[in-house]
Amino acid sequence: MFRFTTIAALLLAGTTPFASANAEQAIKAPAPAMIEPATGRRETAIFAGGCFWGVEGVFSHVKGVISATSGYAGGKASTANYETVSTGTTGHAESVRVVFDPAQVNYADLLRIYFSVVADPTQVNRQGPDTGTQYRSALFPLSPSQEKVARAYIAQLSAAHVYARPIATRIEPRRAFFPAEAHHQDFMARNPTYPYIVVNDRPKVEALKRIFPMSWKA
Repeated sequence: MFRFTTIAALLLAGTTPFASANAEQAIKAPAPAMIEPATGRRETAIFAGGCFWGVEGVFSHVKGVISATSGYAGGKASTANYETVSTGTTGHAESVRVVFDPAQVNYADLLRIYFSVVADPTQVNRQGPDTGTQYRSALFPLSPSQEKVARAYIAQLSAAHVYARPIATRIEPRRAFFPAEAHHQDFMARNPTYPYIVVNDRPKVEALKRIFPMSWKA
């Protein structure tokens, strides 16, 4: 599997580090009408954008994020394990459940970060070197409000022609989330020199720090 190749092998194969169409820019913020007042309570959102190691790694460095958990969304509980999901036949996407404090960061803010540095929303059933439906770009709204904001923001970005290709990010509401195996949790933090992390995920975290300094936390 690609994740277990070496950097030397990547270079020999001509594979370059993750660089999405939007990796070097902060896309336009959501329209003010999308911003909802903070409730003062914790909220939860689920994002899929390729390998969950990098998605978790980025969101864990966002100020206001309380926790980020790697897992699977889109399929059944019986198939929510890495080996089965990796077949690409389960309906699951490698996903990350983000618990956040809406007084510090709201759902619209998280969407902006997602579309700016986490995923290339124009890729279909893949992200960078990883291919298959389990690596699709998808949002899993947990409330009608989140679904409304997600659809409105994608429409805003599409109308502005932010990307050279159409946005392929899917909106899949009301899907259950299943945490991944323990060794996948905090993988980037625990394995900062792992070749796949160095090549594909560290640049995303560095982009977050550079593009959104006010949202960065160590």
